[in-house]
Amino acid sequence: MDVYEESYPVGFTAVDESGYLSMAAAFDYFQEAAIRHAEALGVGRAPMAEIRQGWVLSRMSVLMEKRPRQEEQITVRTWPRGWEKLFAIRDFDILDRAGIPIVRARSCWLIVDIDKRRPLRPQATMEKLPLNEGRDSLADGGSSLETMEAAGYHPEKLGERRAAYSDIDFNGHMNNARYVQWIQDITDPDALTKAKAMRLDINYLNEIKLGETMEIRTVSVPQGTFIEGRRTGDGQAAFRAKLRLNPAV
Repeated sequence: MDVYEESYPVGFTAVDESGYLSMAAAFDYFQEAAIRHAEALGVGRAPMAEIRQGWVLSRMSVLMEKRPRQEEQITVRTWPRGWEKLFAIRDFDILDRAGIPIVRARSCWLIVDIDKRRPLRPQATMEKLPLNEGRDSLADGGSSLETMEAAGYHPEKLGERRAAYSDIDFNGHMNNARYVQWIQDITDPDALTKAKAMRLDINYLNEIKLGETMEIRTVSVPQGTFIEGRRTGDGQAAFRAKLRLNPAV
């Protein structure tokens, strides 16, 4: 099973007020597909846990060139794409009814030693999986986002947000798609609903646990909005993201 795919209509809870797929819902779709494909390939949560290893999402980039609308039939696909240094690469896309890719994504994962909490070299695991050479969905995705200060910007504190029960997943920390919901919640809702296309690049830097409070900092620049969440307790950055609405594609 080199490429995993599943088809279904866009559901009611996956759209925003515009009636079109939200970015957070796309992350949900990709997360579920990646889990099921990893299980089918024998590298899902249970077999990895048996050898005291686990998957940690480190970076993800999603480009929605066209947003599918509610009840539109779509096909979600995902496939492994080998590795680069410490990162295992997994690509995704969403096809419309005509089979045309309208959403494209790339993710970078770390394989970690559960006991030592350290990343491992991914070759031993990834060499057993399909390489899908030449099948690039979003080849420019997965890069590291520098701090806003390093980029020459001066962020402002937008507010604080506390990780609540509904943010936490089976692994005991905030789910990757919930970060995207937070980003949506601090973005101008009118701009989001009117956007015909969008791109989000996000780096997951430190896990967020139940009850932890994040200071949300943002800065708007011509090419988009930078968003960063820092733990109020120790000042450590938990995530860093860049959102672009209606980007040139």
